[in-house]
Amino acid sequence: MSLRRADRRYELFAPEMIESVGVPQSEVAKWAGLTSAISSFSQAAMAVYWGTASDRFGRKPIVLLGLTATMIFSLAFGLSKSLVMLITCRGMIGFMNGNVGIIRTMVAEMVQDKELQPRAFSIMPMVWTIGSIFGPSFGGSLARPTEKFPEIFGNSSFFKEYPFLLPNLVSGFFFVIGISTGFLFLHETLLSKQGHRDPGLVLGEMLTSPCTGQRRKSSKKLEDDETTPLLGERQRPTKPQAVAEVKKHSWREVLRPQSALILLAYTLMSVHTMAFESVLPVFLHTPVQSLHGNPDVELPFKFVGGFGMDSQRIGFFYTITGCIGIIMQFYIFPFCAKRFGVLNCVKASTAVFPIVYLLTPYIALIPKSLQNPAICLLILSKLTASIFNFPGITILLTNSAGSLSILGTLNGVATSMSAVGRAAGPAMLGPIFSLGLRAGIIILPWWFLSAISVISAIPILWIVEGDGFQRQDKGQDSDESETEIEHQTVSPAKSQARA
Repeated sequence: MSLRRADRRYELFAPEMIESVGVPQSEVAKWAGLTSAISSFSQAAMAVYWGTASDRFGRKPIVLLGLTATMIFSLAFGLSKSLVMLITCRGMIGFMNGNVGIIRTMVAEMVQDKELQPRAFSIMPMVWTIGSIFGPSFGGSLARPTEKFPEIFGNSSFFKEYPFLLPNLVSGFFFVIGISTGFLFLHETLLSKQGHRDPGLVLGEMLTSPCTGQRRKSSKKLEDDETTPLLGERQRPTKPQAVAEVKKHSWREVLRPQSALILLAYTLMSVHTMAFESVLPVFLHTPVQSLHGNPDVELPFKFVGGFGMDSQRIGFFYTITGCIGIIMQFYIFPFCAKRFGVLNCVKASTAVFPIVYLLTPYIALIPKSLQNPAICLLILSKLTASIFNFPGITILLTNSAGSLSILGTLNGVATSMSAVGRAAGPAMLGPIFSLGLRAGIIILPWWFLSAISVISAIPILWIVEGDGFQRQDKGQDSDESETEIEHQTVSPAKSQARA
């Protein structure tokens, strides 16, 4: 959640921050898009490597490392005073973080029942939605504190020098909470690492035992070997002679036809959704244009009207729609997925995106009294489509995998391809937005985005919903279940025996 909050926080005050380093108003959209693109390209370059590292060292340490690095570079970002520094910090944030795919793999390892997947896989987007509530609030309200809260920060020369640091400091506080919670209470889900003594969990139990009333029996000692139950729990032990060795799978095993098709759809969806997210605040921040008696206006196609909003007001709209989105994420999506099927929900949500993008620029033309409700409805419509689309695609991708043993790699590839899409979208749309602004045709980027969303819907027509791991494995006996474990951790003795 901390990373998502950091992204949403930046997007809201990005136009003001880029302007503050000397970028002209007409070029703000281009540099906002390119800055977001650098972060996503960096994440794409490293996502598979982070996934491989999590297969070797465990999911938990890589997640904690990613959060820590993101916190450090987020603080450096708030101290940036030049465009080069802004881009460098954003790039390092993407470079050092590959948590999205790893966490999806952890969810899949914990929840293999297909009927429970909609609820389980709705948690991550719901957390993102929570971040979309608090992120805009922190970013919009706390940016330029000496101007917005002069009675508190008016005499602070430090915050006058660094007007965008305070949101990053507040975000850093939540990073510390997330890192501490993960270290103390997050369990490892990688099979080859389960059963090892986790100092973080031991410390977490020591801190919570006075409250829970659970105390370890003094007669039992925790031995630092892989057969010892963790925190006194009875876990399925791994065999002492087993060597933790991750089986290498071929790309043909990982990228099965359906998996490749879903990855293509996922990438294209990331292109237009992230492009929309990066440019919408710039559009709302664009000054209001006089429509009557203006020779530069030729309705319904030639106009450049915006709303002239500051980051605080933009954040207010995201907060309102985010609160509604939480309810939809956790209750409405699981119900609809169970009632109509995950694939049908993905198809329905895909049809919403082009309509939203086509209508976006025309909100500036409606009467001023109706603009605020229209903006809320626009953001909510796009958020609803995303709520149904991305968890659905994640479930489809998970159920397309041949076995759990390839999920780490598959989700690493998905994170990498999604990051490429999230980079390409803002990188393309930012310059197009600036071009439309200079030409006086604000509909240009939005109609381009609508065309991209139509193209992204094409692969979904050929997607088939998989049965999931539980149904694939149904009917197998216990010996085959044991073989699934040995598929990931195989001892040298067993390898010789099989040979």
